[in-house]
Amino acid sequence: KLSSEAALLMAEMLKIFVQEAAIRSQKQAESEDCDKVDIEHFEKILPQLLLDF
Repeated sequence: KLSSEAALLMAEMLKIFVQEAAIRSQKQAESEDCDKVDIEHFEKILPQLLLDF
């Protein structure tokens, strides 16, 4: 069973994780001179993102 405090902490961590994924994906797209972020950009940043979290 998960306490309400633990659930709030998990929700905050997930929010930060998603924000960081979006930022890193955008930076990856910019480094490739792309105007939009595609799943390929996300796939490229995912391994390091998982290691960082």
